[in-house]
Amino acid sequence: MPQETAVYTHGHHESVLRSHTWRTAANSAGYLIGELTPETRILDVGCGPGTITADLAALVPRGHVTGVDREPGIVAQAREYAAGRGLSHTDFAVADVNELDFADDSFDVVHAHQVLQHLGDPVQALREMRRVCRPGGIVAVRDADYDAFVWFPGSPVLDEWLQLYRRVARASGGEPDAGRRLLSWARAAGFTDIVPTAGTWCYATPEDRAWWSGMWADRTTSSGYARLAVEGGHATPEQLAAIADGWREWGGREDGWFLVPHGELLCRV
Repeated sequence: MPQETAVYTHGHHESVLRSHTWRTAANSAGYLIGELTPETRILDVGCGPGTITADLAALVPRGHVTGVDREPGIVAQAREYAAGRGLSHTDFAVADVNELDFADDSFDVVHAHQVLQHLGDPVQALREMRRVCRPGGIVAVRDADYDAFVWFPGSPVLDEWLQLYRRVARASGGEPDAGRRLLSWARAAGFTDIVPTAGTWCYATPEDRAWWSGMWADRTTSSGYARLAVEGGHATPEQLAAIADGWREWGGREDGWFLVPHGELLCRV
């Protein structure tokens, strides 16, 4: 099986985990919740620190949820988080989505949130997710679409940030505008029974603006993305610091509004 060729753009800096631990099944997998039953067996691919994984487990009390991620430290964090919530019907493992160590037809639902955008071959990943999903089960994927991000007031600095991020992500082997491509990728992977939808995150309250802008200001100067931007010759540390200042300035605007759109798919196997 092929090994992953893309580099994970964000890395696991505290600013990145600040975002990942904010995610819940309600705000990030709402399109899937109606498909679950108390007995559902779920594989959560790219589970990160496990907040979505644990929420899904709470929804399937007589089922089972397995979370996998490529980073051992993050898997350990997810395992600890689920244990802290008393969710004994979960387990976690280090795994690459390109070569999942599970038998064919092992799960009722195979879920991946914000994963395909970071892969060199998302179609192959979808094929592997399909392999471990039982006939009649569901492969569920959701990814943001960076070029469709919308904010107000306009900001040349945030315009610069967006173009820079997209360059760095593509240089790392991923596809930041994944949301609009999910349907095409799923069809290429052999799925024919597909329900495509879209979902959003919106940051407009003072608290949400402060959190979102502060998180991206810190990512821009301190995360794996910042390192890749500098090492790849895409930006200087001084340019990144100026972008971070622009994020903080936007976050202080009382009329600030930011929309993050996502593509979503329920693919019946």
